[in-house]
Amino acid sequence: MFSSENKKPKQSSTMETSTQQNVIAQGTKIVGDIASQGPFRIDGTVEGNVKTTGKVVVGKSGLIKGTLQGENADFEGKFSGKLILSGTLSLKSTAHIEGEVHTTKLAVEPGATFNATCSMKGTVKALPNEPTKAKPSEQATQRPERQA
Repeated sequence: MFSSENKKPKQSSTMETSTQQNVIAQGTKIVGDIASQGPFRIDGTVEGNVKTTGKVVVGKSGLIKGTLQGENADFEGKFSGKLILSGTLSLKSTAHIEGEVHTTKLAVEPGATFNATCSMKGTVKALPNEPTKAKPSEQATQRPERQA
């Protein structure tokens, strides 16, 4: 009557794998490529390519050398290589980033080290009090009309 076993819905195995976090513990070193659909927490060392659709969290003792592709990433540790994110890159005060970064949004706490070339994707919005500027190709077509 009060048994919790009968009332719990059974989860499918695909749901379980997508909600569970992959953990690379401190003292662990992985050399090679990693591909995952779920989120990661890295407190160890990864030398290679990491590709995931989930969020990546790199702890203070964490280190990635190689390429990281994902949606969002929070760094407290170190990264060296190419970082490609479709979402937000958050750097805590202990983060140390070197290499090439491609992201949509960037948040950097004071104290973080960011020695990288950075490319920000996304649309550029005009400020409300500023008139919109014509694109260079539009300016080129408008100049002859003004001069004529």
